[in-house]
Amino acid sequence: MIRSAVQWLPTSTHFGPRLAETLGIVGHEIILHRFPDGELRATVGPAAITTIVCCSLNQPNEKLIALLFAAEALRRNGAKRLVLVSPYLGYMRQDAAFHPGEAISQHAIGALLASTFDRVITVDAHLHRTPSLASVFPGIEADNLSAAPAIEAFLRTETVAPTAVVVGPDEESRTWVVEIAGRLGLSYSVARKVRRSDQSVQIAFTDATLFAGRPVFFIDDIVSSGGTLTACAEALAASGPSSVEAIIVHALFPPTLMTEFGRAGIRSIRSTNSAPHPTNAISLDDLLARALRREVVGIPESGSPP
Repeated sequence: MIRSAVQWLPTSTHFGPRLAETLGIVGHEIILHRFPDGELRATVGPAAITTIVCCSLNQPNEKLIALLFAAEALRRNGAKRLVLVSPYLGYMRQDAAFHPGEAISQHAIGALLASTFDRVITVDAHLHRTPSLASVFPGIEADNLSAAPAIEAFLRTETVAPTAVVVGPDEESRTWVVEIAGRLGLSYSVARKVRRSDQSVQIAFTDATLFAGRPVFFIDDIVSSGGTLTACAEALAASGPSSVEAIIVHALFPPTLMTEFGRAGIRSIRSTNSAPHPTNAISLDDLLARALRREVVGIPESGSPP
């Protein structure tokens, strides 16, 4: 049996094959067949002792079933260690019951994946009150990688003007907005956000004069309904920036919203490839590969001797 391999669901061909190539190990696509009644059959490739399974969990429901089936087949065929690479990890936002009878999806999905995999790797998990990803996945390894280095590298290729301002939508974004702005030597600002509903937010800036005549890069971890992005763009437009561009880690919004974003004053939107989307422009492949090097025999950790 081979020591290590990468396998991916059909919905993760945007990064699974490249990850196998970068790591220099064999890769296989997991084949899914749908029966007339909607049930799935999963067929995996040859199991390796350590098998890395790639599946970004946007639109997660069917994928979770496919992962369970794939893991069962891989374990039964000899895999001793299963590593899930899920650049976008769904069902993390519901970390408490806000109304009587509500399920806490983070608890349920965390327990499910922790009982199936030995390690979970994701990028900028959408955690609110949860202190760390390790508390979501009890008893296994859990890595919550930051997309900030990949975003910084991308912006450097853009030759960003030294007068540019990096903007975050709320206090949750402060840490990586400060990090990215600091690495690039740029000014930054973080908005005050009051959420009215899933699609309605109020945005305000304490230092709105900072943006006048300057390019603005709005950076957020996730855009799904687009309410926050639209509200921020409209608040920024009132301050007279020379341009507003958005950088998104997880682009989950319908592409049809691009027209609305444009009307709000956003010149361009670029996202990471955590989930397949027309705005994908920032690769997380190297970030993920570095996190996986110790899983691959013969490839040293970054910065370690071979």
